Amino acid sequence: MNILDLDHSLTQQAPIKERLHDGRAIRLDLLALGPVLRLWSTETHYQRFAGHLSHRARPLGNRPEIFFVGSGDYHHLTPALLADLPEPITLIHFDNHPDWVHFAPRRHCGSWVNRALKLPNVKRIITLGPCSDDLQSPQLKGGNLGALKRGDLQLFPWRHPPSKVWGKIGDGPGHRQMDGHLHWHNLADVDWPAFLEQLVASLPTDAVWITIDKDVLASEDAATNWDQGGMRLTHLLDAIRALAAQTRVLGIDVCGEFAPPAFSNPLKRWEAKSDQPPAERWSDADIARNAQTNAALIALFEELFP
Repeated sequence: MNILDLDHSLTQQAPIKERLHDGRAIRLDLLALGPVLRLWSTETHYQRFAGHLSHRARPLGNRPEIFFVGSGDYHHLTPALLADLPEPITLIHFDNHPDWVHFAPRRHCGSWVNRALKLPNVKRIITLGPCSDDLQSPQLKGGNLGALKRGDLQLFPWRHPPSKVWGKIGDGPGHRQMDGHLHWHNLADVDWPAFLEQLVASLPTDAVWITIDKDVLASEDAATNWDQGGMRLTHLLDAIRALAAQTRVLGIDVCGEFAPPAFSNPLKRWEAKSDQPPAERWSDADIARNAQTNAALIALFEELFP
C-alpha cells in the first residue's frame, strides 16, 4: 500500500500510521510537489509526479496496487497511476462530482476524467454517486456529454433531479432523455445488490481499477474539502466487495481527505474559495471520521487481497 504524502492529511491517521510503522505501507514524500499539484497542475509538474511513481511499492503476485492520495484536490493524478496498465480496464469512479469539465485546464481535478478517457487501456469509465450541482445544465458548465452519448462514459448519480440538455444525447444505462432533460437512474432508489450484479455483468473488460473520492460519501462518513454526497460507507464497501468477487481488480486509489487550504498560486486560492465550501464547517471530530472510514477501507482491502 502506497501513501502519497502530498498534504500531511494521511500520515497521522492511526490506521495508516500503524501500517507505515510495521512496513505494510510505504510513504512517498511528495510534500514539495503538493502545493504546485493541488487543484490543477502544469504538465511539467504532472510529469515530475509521474516520475516519482517509479519509487512506489509494487505488490506481489496478483494483488492490486493500492494508493491513498490525500485531498480530493489531487484526483487529477489518477491518470498517472493508470499509465502503464498491462491490459484493458474499466475505471469504476466513485465521486460526488463527474470531473468531466471541458473548460478547466487538462490536468485539473474537475477535468481529469477526459484525460483518462484518452488512455488506450481505459475502455469505459463508470461514475457512481454524484449529487453535486455539476449536473444542473451540464452543457453550460462544460460537461462531457459527448462521452456519455458514445457510451465511453456511464454516469449514475446517487440522487439528482433531471438535467436540462440541448440536442440529442440519447438514452444510456444511467439515464434516459425525455422532454429536453436527462432523467437519471438514481442509485438511492435502487436495490443495491441487484444493481451491482447488473453493473458487473455489463462491464466490457475482465479487469477494473477503482478510484474513490470520499466526497461521494455522506457527511456521516467523511469530511473533505468539497461538498459531500449521499452514499453511505456500507454501500461503498459492498460495491468494492462485489467487484473484487467478480472481476480482477488491478488497482485502487483513494482521495478525499480534508487538508487545510495551501495553494502556491493566487488563482488557485481564488478558485478554491469560489468553488469549495468554507473549511470552518468541519470540527476536529468531523475530520476524525476520515481515519475511521480509511480504517474500514483498509481492513476490507486486507481481507480481500491478503
